[in-house]
Amino acid sequence: MMEYWMYGYGPAHWLWFIVMIAVVIYPVGRILSRIGFSPLWSIVMFIPLVNLIALWILAFTDWPGRRAV
Repeated sequence: MMEYWMYGYGPAHWLWFIVMIAVVIYPVGRILSRIGFSPLWSIVMFIPLVNLIALWILAFTDWPGRRAV
């Protein structure tokens, strides 16, 4: 029974993988579009180390969608 654990991933694994990607990308894309950035930047979340750099850049830039007070 344990000899089959290394034969690859089945369709259920890939379906779960796609669902998890959608669960992460969709809300981040919505947040980015509400603050004035392109939702395509949410793909950066899946690149290690680049996602941390992008988060810091996002935190310290002026948001285009922000109203002047």
